[in-house]
Amino acid sequence: MTFSDRVRSAFRRGETDAVVQMSEAEIVRAQQAGDPAGEVEARYSLARVAIRGGDLTLGESRAREALDVAIKSGERALEERPRHVLAAVARMSGDLAKARDLYRDSIALNESLGRPETVNSEYHNLAFCELGLGNLDAARELFAQSRERVFANDWADFVPYVCLAGAALASAEGDHARAARMLGVTDAAFHAVYQVPDPDDAADLAKVRAAAVEALGPAAFAQEHTKGLVQEPRAAFLPS
Repeated sequence: MTFSDRVRSAFRRGETDAVVQMSEAEIVRAQQAGDPAGEVEARYSLARVAIRGGDLTLGESRAREALDVAIKSGERALEERPRHVLAAVARMSGDLAKARDLYRDSIALNESLGRPETVNSEYHNLAFCELGLGNLDAARELFAQSRERVFANDWADFVPYVCLAGAALASAEGDHARAARMLGVTDAAFHAVYQVPDPDDAADLAKVRAAAVEALGPAAFAQEHTKGLVQEPRAAFLPS
């Protein structure tokens, strides 16, 4: 298993201390070996840790360090992850118009690199920007297209994010009971793949959860959430 596989798996499991330890060691190794790919991956991982800890300024700084290494290497593929983080920082900072532009740029880059799964992921993030900007029709269409691609290609690791999108859209539409059920589906889907949400998605989850609890009350929220915990993700999107 490569460093990239190990560090990304650890991050998805929420093992922050392990990610930091591995990444710091990898930076030293990569610099000594003249391996820009390893250094970019390590600095990108440290940026994600900073963002998960709520320090967006540090996360942006570390992402820019990773991007500088990538640009100096001349390998455009290495720019992809740092640019993704910079878009996420803009989104989490509330600058959704900037984030939307950065995600569009990232989509174009990943299309040129022939990475359809990552293209889909960035469309998912773009949809959240549209949702935050109040463009519900655009967000609804983007979410639906992403969901179709995920299920058609059996991208299991992305199923929880599809479910999260369903919860967020229901919340924006004012259907907090459905949002609560979809949160249950989402929580179960993350558990099924032994992952925790990425920082920007975790923030969206928390926002939807708070809105649903406030609208329904704790008891009713818990009842709807429990229903979702036992619902199969694909079935959750079928017309009721």
